[in-house]
Amino acid sequence: MKVLVGLGNPGKRYERTPHNVGFNVIEGLAKGLTCVLKTSFSFNARMGKVFFNGEEILLLEPQSYMNASGPVVGSILRYNKAAPTDMILVLDDADIELGRLRIRAKGSSGGHKGLESVIQNVGSEEFARVRVGIGRSNDGRNLVEHVLTPFSKSERNEVDRIVTRAAEAVLCIIESGVETAMNRFNARNVEQNVTLS
Repeated sequence: MKVLVGLGNPGKRYERTPHNVGFNVIEGLAKGLTCVLKTSFSFNARMGKVFFNGEEILLLEPQSYMNASGPVVGSILRYNKAAPTDMILVLDDADIELGRLRIRAKGSSGGHKGLESVIQNVGSEEFARVRVGIGRSNDGRNLVEHVLTPFSKSERNEVDRIVTRAAEAVLCIIESGVETAMNRFNARNVEQNVTLS
């Protein structure tokens, strides 16, 4: 089983904010793979299972707040007898400009509290992650205000494009491995060969 985890904050208030691009990617994958995400109150998560490329896939959105995502992710991995290496984590990154991706096979949190929570609770840094660039505010807002303020109308087209690209990158990791996905998607304006259809 592959476990695809998107990080974000629950509730309508945060739906279109930079901090929720991880959720957006999971929802795009669910739609493309015809997978229904259902709320599990026992796990405090939205999740659904589907087969892709001959492998069972679990799509997961923790419904704890971003910085407390780890306990949810850890409990679901353990319940499904999945290792951290079976997981692909999708999250926002303010240190990457809007419209770019950075895929890595493993590594530290880099200061991202949601990612740090996951690392602490699964007990490993050995899992792939797809960082979706959200950039930083250029209007004087601090980082917290930036990640929790909805994207502007002028940003939405670029956000939709990079969310679709990130979903394609996740499928590429499953099909061809992290190295191939890094080579294909980490560079700017690269054409994709993996589609959701």
